[in-house]
Amino acid sequence: MGPTADQNGANHLAEANAYDDHLPPLVRALKASAERKTVAFHFPGHKRGQAAPSPLAELIGTKPFLHDVTELPDLDRFFSPKGPLLEAKRLAAELFGAKRRGFWLGALVAVSRQPSWPLVRPGILLSCRGTLIFPPLQVKSAIRESKASGRKVGAVFVTSPTYNGICSNLGDISKLCHSQGIPLIVDEAHGAHFKFHPQMPKTALYQGADISIQSTHKVLCSFSQTSMLHISGQNIDRERLHKCLHALQSTSPSWLFLASLDAARHQLSTDAAAFNDAVNLANVAKILIRKIPGISVLDLSAFPGFSCMDSLRVTIGVWQLGLSGFQANEILDNDLGIIPELVSTNSVTLAFSQGTTGEHVRRLVSGLKHLSGKFPAVNCGNTVTGKARPYDVPVMSMNPREAFFASKTVEKSVESSSARTRLEFQFLYLVN
Repeated sequence: MGPTADQNGANHLAEANAYDDHLPPLVRALKASAERKTVAFHFPGHKRGQAAPSPLAELIGTKPFLHDVTELPDLDRFFSPKGPLLEAKRLAAELFGAKRRGFWLGALVAVSRQPSWPLVRPGILLSCRGTLIFPPLQVKSAIRESKASGRKVGAVFVTSPTYNGICSNLGDISKLCHSQGIPLIVDEAHGAHFKFHPQMPKTALYQGADISIQSTHKVLCSFSQTSMLHISGQNIDRERLHKCLHALQSTSPSWLFLASLDAARHQLSTDAAAFNDAVNLANVAKILIRKIPGISVLDLSAFPGFSCMDSLRVTIGVWQLGLSGFQANEILDNDLGIIPELVSTNSVTLAFSQGTTGEHVRRLVSGLKHLSGKFPAVNCGNTVTGKARPYDVPVMSMNPREAFFASKTVEKSVESSSARTRLEFQFLYLVN
C-alpha cells in the first residue's frame, strides 16, 4: 500500500520547510500547498480560482483564490492542530505574553458601560444577566451588591481601551476580581498593539487579565474579521473554553485569514520599531490640530478615574464650529477624501497605525484647517463642553435573551423609546 494523502501532504510540507524557513508557519504551509498542483475535489467551489467570479477576479486577481482552501491534509486541523497552525499559535502566545491563544474568525456577568456585540450575543444564547458598571469606580460595589442579593458573579467583563482609546485601571480591577475568585475578561479589541511601543498603555494580560480578546485586524495588519484570544493565569478552565469555541466557531475556517494572523505576528516579531513612525505622526498631528481654531483634541482630562490613553487614537471635537460629528464627517469624506474611523455626536475619531504616512497627516491637518475656515468658531454657550458628559446608569429590565425573543409591539423613534425595552440593539459612542 502506498503513502496516504496525509503522508504525501506532510512529506511535501517538510520538504518545503527546508527552503522557506524565513516565512511564518501558515504562510509557508499555504505556499507549499499551492505549489503541489493537486486536483481539487474539495471545497470551496471555485477550486483554487479556476472558477473565480470574474468581477472580483478583475479587481483582485485570482491569486487570493489559490490560497482560499479548506482543511487540507498538508495544512492542519483548525480545532485540533498539530502542525503549522499549532506552531503559529505557539509563536503568537510567545509574542503577546499569553499562556495559550486561539485564533478567532467572530451565570451573572458584571460588564463595563461600553458593552459590545461579542458580549450581547452570549447573553442571548445563555440567558445570563449583566450588571452594567462604570469601571474602575463601581466594580467593588457591583460585586458586593450581587453577592448580597445571593447571585454568583461568574466574571467581570471590561472593555479597555474604548473605541476612543480610553483605558481602565485593569491592574486594580484584576486584583479585586482575583481576591474574590472571579475571572477578569477584557475586550481589548482596540489594543492589540499596546505591547509594541513604550508610549502605549500596559496590556490587559500584563495587568492580570485572565482572558484578553483582541481584534488583530483593527490596528495590526491582518485581514478584516481576524482576531486572537489570549489566556493567562489559572482562573480559566481551558478545556471547557476550547469546547465552547468549538461549538460556536465555523467548521470551515479561512486559511487565508489564519495566515494573515500569522503574518501580522511575524511582522511585529521581526520589527522592534514597527510603531515608532505611527506614534510620532500621531503626536505631531495632535500638536498641529490643537492649533486650529474651533477644533479640540480629546485627552485624559475629560475622563477622571481612568488611567491612560492609546497614543494612536485621536478624537477631534468640532462642536465649537457649530457642527455635529456627522456633519463634519460628511464634509471630510465627500469634499476632502478624509475618512475617520468613528463618527459621534460632536466628534470624529481617527485611527493611526503602521500604514499611516506623513502625507496622510498633511492632508488631515489641511482638511481640518479648511473646515475651521469654512465654519468659524462660534459661541456654543454651555450646551456642550470639552469634558465628557456623565452617563446615567441604566436599569436592565430583562436580560438580552428575553429582549431578543420578546414580542415586537410597535416601532418607535429613539427619542420616544426611552421608557421602553428595546428589541433592537443600539450602540452609541457618545464622546464630546
